[in-house]
Amino acid sequence: MRFVVVTGMSGGGKSIALKLLEDIGFYCVDNLPVPLIDKFFELTAMPGNEITKVALGLDVRADQSFAGVEKVLDRLKLNGYSYELLFMDAGDNVLLKRYKESRRMHPLSPNGQIEEGIRREREILKNVKKKADYVIDTSRLLTRELKEELDRIFIRNEEYNSLMITVMSFGFKHGIPVDADLVFDVRFLPNPFYIDDLKHLTGNDAPVQEYVMGFEESGVFLDKLTDMIEFLILNYIKEGKYQLVIAIGCTGGKHRSVTLANGLYKRLQNQGNYGLTIRHRDVKQGI
Repeated sequence: MRFVVVTGMSGGGKSIALKLLEDIGFYCVDNLPVPLIDKFFELTAMPGNEITKVALGLDVRADQSFAGVEKVLDRLKLNGYSYELLFMDAGDNVLLKRYKESRRMHPLSPNGQIEEGIRREREILKNVKKKADYVIDTSRLLTRELKEELDRIFIRNEEYNSLMITVMSFGFKHGIPVDADLVFDVRFLPNPFYIDDLKHLTGNDAPVQEYVMGFEESGVFLDKLTDMIEFLILNYIKEGKYQLVIAIGCTGGKHRSVTLANGLYKRLQNQGNYGLTIRHRDVKQGI
């Protein structure tokens, strides 16, 4: 029996995660009353049960203090029940935006102060997050990317570290990404913008890639950048970091930065047990 407890911040993607787990064969139950959790574990773990994979969703709605949930989960461990804890999270600004867009009331903000509800919930869940086997930050994840992360964990059973890396290209003239952890400037490279045949293409197009990477310094930069990022990733994982945004910028965010971001993304693919996505923030901006 594989038992997964799915919890996390309200608006962090728990419901979507449960739906995706159901799609891959899990029997899913959401917000079971706290007094029934023990019995639910007991029944599903009985010999001869045809159900082999179970996911149980729990959040502050089931127990506003969550203390009761924590006690039950600790007791289950003591009684020999094995489960994996998946914590769904997102940045506070992302959670706030999602609540405003959905016009839902936060379960811990009955007076409508969403920011206060998010703050209270994060404080309540901080110990559970520390105990989680997997933490998935959905701030920048598309549904298909979340599915890929869940497949890695629960289908392919790959070793997993809860670090989600985003490689992002951007244009300095549109502003540095406010959520970037590391920012690199590739404006020292020759600019394809000034070549008529390349001006209206982007770093996603082969002619621009061939032009940009045709300069020796482009390859040297990518080699040195990859080496440093791989070193940092190992240490970020040790430190328990959950999210890393690597931003690579050029003037407009269409040619050089896109090319180098794609290059770094390809080098980091399949190199470690972390999540990896790529974003081209300004590639569709007008010239």
